[in-house]
Amino acid sequence: QVQLVESGGGLVQPGGSLRLSCSARGSIFTMYSMGWYRQAPGKRQELVVMFTGPSSTTYAESVKGRVVISRNKANKTVYLQMNSLESEEAEVYYCSCGWCWGKGTEVIVAS
Repeated sequence: QVQLVESGGGLVQPGGSLRLSCSARGSIFTMYSMGWYRQAPGKRQELVVMFTGPSSTTYAESVKGRVVISRNKANKTVYLQMNSLESEEAEVYYCSCGWCWGKGTEVIVAS
């Protein structure tokens, strides 16, 4: 069984930066399909970025150039560095391993 725990959410001003972390606990065979999604109230969940292979990623068009995903295999953690955040990006961010999900961490973008 795998448990994903997100952290790092909180309040940030428009234009600011935030780094989210996703710690995987338990057995996980690969981190290659891990990624981040987000969902605002009343809206569909959308992909932010995910790993699609050992050295490949897929980013949503809206975050390209502002967001970077990285991972530390030794401590089974995936990170999401977000820069130049916009107010519309105030959502709950979820970590996924492809078939498992965390409970999410909320990001609030406000002055």
